[in-house]
Amino acid sequence: MRRAGNLLLAGLILAAVIGSFRYLDMDLPGIGQGDSLAQMGSYVLRFLHPDFSAAHVQAIGRGMLETLAMSALGTLLAAVFGLLLAIPAAGRLGWPLRSASRLLLNALRAIPELVWAVLMVLAAGLGPNAGTLALALHTTGVLGRLFAEALENTPPQPAAAIRLQGASAWQAFCYATLPILWPQLLAYTLYRWENNIRMASVLGFVGAGGLGQMLYVSLSLFQEAQASTVILAILALVLAVDAFSGWSRGRWVRG
Repeated sequence: MRRAGNLLLAGLILAAVIGSFRYLDMDLPGIGQGDSLAQMGSYVLRFLHPDFSAAHVQAIGRGMLETLAMSALGTLLAAVFGLLLAIPAAGRLGWPLRSASRLLLNALRAIPELVWAVLMVLAAGLGPNAGTLALALHTTGVLGRLFAEALENTPPQPAAAIRLQGASAWQAFCYATLPILWPQLLAYTLYRWENNIRMASVLGFVGAGGLGQMLYVSLSLFQEAQASTVILAILALVLAVDAFSGWSRGRWVRG
């Protein structure tokens, strides 16, 4: 019976893949026909000569700082508001607030960053402000849900012991629950910052500032050399943030 079920599942997956190819009308063999490969090769070759002129490198430096600031500020705002929403979402303030906060967190998380960025561009105009708000809104939903689950799994005994000494609920949370949660909250926040630095590099495609906007302009004008330099800058920035985040988790979370 189990083998028959596995075969049926494999058959359904295969049928779904074949149906997807037919529905999307993809012509993969056509990619290698005619001069398609030669055109793709010549296009890729134009990216192998990055533009390292002083003016362009200075502009990229400003774009890197803008992207880094967008991701850092967006993550910081999300961590603060995510924690504020996580407290009622974990059921610490009663059932009605729990349901309302969870619904809000689900709504924030369900809308992708790019959609938030489009909405924020319409509301706040072009530039890094829109990108920062888009990252903050989506990441609040993600971190709020993670923080709420961490709160639900926190042992209540330390906070209860402080409450028995006459402390308020807020004091018990700050001095008993939060110190236990702090390493986990920091790890979640640093991990989301890694993701946001990548996403901040993409939001510029809808006018939300940063390196992504420079890349979009370069590609739109068929300036492959300038676009290549921007891509290298994005790669360097992502690697640097990943390394710093890993070092931070090792020093502050595990240490």
